[in-house]
Amino acid sequence: QAADLTIQLSAERLKSAPAAPKSFGTVFTDHMLTIEWTEAEGWGAPRIQPFRNLSVHPACTSLHYSIQLFEGLKAYSGEDKRLRLFRPMLNMKRMSKSAQRVCLPTFDESELLECIRRLVELEQDWAFLSESSSHLYIRPTFISTEATLGLKKPTSALLYVIVCLVGSYFSSTSEGLSLWADPKYTRAAKGGNGDCKLGGNYGGSLAAQAEAQRFGCQQVLWLYGDDQQITEAGTMNVFLYWINEDGGQTCFQALVVLGFGVLDHIGTVWRHDLLCSVNSFPVEELATPPLDGIILPGVTRQSILDITRKWVSPTLGRVNTLLQDSDGLSSLLLRDQGEFAVSERYLTMDQLCSALEQRRVKEMFGSGTACMICHLSHIVYKGEKLSLPSLDGDSLLSTRITKEVEDIQVVQRGHWWETKPVGAMTGTDAECRPRKEIVHRCSGQQISQKPGEGRRQRDLSVIVSAGPDPSQAKAGVVEFCAVAYRSPLSRQIMRLCAELE
Repeated sequence: QAADLTIQLSAERLKSAPAAPKSFGTVFTDHMLTIEWTEAEGWGAPRIQPFRNLSVHPACTSLHYSIQLFEGLKAYSGEDKRLRLFRPMLNMKRMSKSAQRVCLPTFDESELLECIRRLVELEQDWAFLSESSSHLYIRPTFISTEATLGLKKPTSALLYVIVCLVGSYFSSTSEGLSLWADPKYTRAAKGGNGDCKLGGNYGGSLAAQAEAQRFGCQQVLWLYGDDQQITEAGTMNVFLYWINEDGGQTCFQALVVLGFGVLDHIGTVWRHDLLCSVNSFPVEELATPPLDGIILPGVTRQSILDITRKWVSPTLGRVNTLLQDSDGLSSLLLRDQGEFAVSERYLTMDQLCSALEQRRVKEMFGSGTACMICHLSHIVYKGEKLSLPSLDGDSLLSTRITKEVEDIQVVQRGHWWETKPVGAMTGTDAECRPRKEIVHRCSGQQISQKPGEGRRQRDLSVIVSAGPDPSQAKAGVVEFCAVAYRSPLSRQIMRLCAELE
């Protein structure tokens, strides 16, 4: 319990602090948080104490069998000179999932977060030593301390948290990061632990990283399967901003959902039993590989998806308004019409190579807590250098996303994540305010839905994604209405498309 936390202050504060960090993860603050656990007694009282070396038994199973895990999050200094943790409960939940994978004990996520908050509050002066070190990087670590050479579920463990200054993660990124891709190396496989933040996932990548450097590249682009799916870039999640494989600009896409559907988030995501795509057109898309068990669910990755899915273009925003205000459309469930499609989908090297050849790639970038958002410059693949679109200042999507994320992190403007100052955090879920109950209508019946709940319902629902060309959008809708479903609903949609001309 955080209420049992004890603090032993270091005799000398900030003595080892340099003017600026030399590189990422090399300069540590004065204190650390430690919490011991045993199967017999459970969790001990948390302690903040002076930073020190650990003492472990030579047969400790975390050393022999990698029964350990870690997390990484940052505390950002705001314009008010106060530190804020960025969406920390996502890290706590991911850490809990990783612990389950290696049979380390469960813990109270909110209590641990409150202990971390207290540590950061104590160390906050380190964030303001220089302009180049205005943030702190926080590394929670969880290890087995079982003293045996037998491979077994641990009966003792240590959870500790250390803090360091944030130096540059990559030595040079002025032109973007270079990647090396070779299918002979695989980072993770389905059914494995690629979606957990375990130390073994990273140590096993060093041989491929060394080979990438021999080819003059900075990071590895990890591929998976016979079709060479793109998974991650180095220690980053990867994003591709492109015109999808149909090869053009978005005009119209109509999806008909028949039978039973589960609405996870109103107006955003549909999972369904039967999905019929009618007259699907090419689309401008921001795509990232799906979380299928081999991809680490990055906090920055999720933040990018959340942010870009809320960007609404003026034209498509008008479509939403027209549909919502029209009579007779109570059974029409809508989603926000974005500036471009935002997808979690499989991407292969063949698709990327084809898109590069046809000039359909707009940008490719990686994301992570340590590196933030990094533009990618080129990929060495099968002995060939595949050049990606070059840096072009503010025109890059990654530049725009970076600015919006940083605006939230330093609280230059409000946001629904409500990233609170360290001194004001409650110790529960400090990343976002509770959402109001969601209410929508379907077939004349009011259905109440709280976040996280799914509702099953039998109905016909239409999701219309219009684009910048109203005439092509109308043509698509007319064909959809004529072929897919003749009804008053289809006539309503046709009238709305006529208003776009």
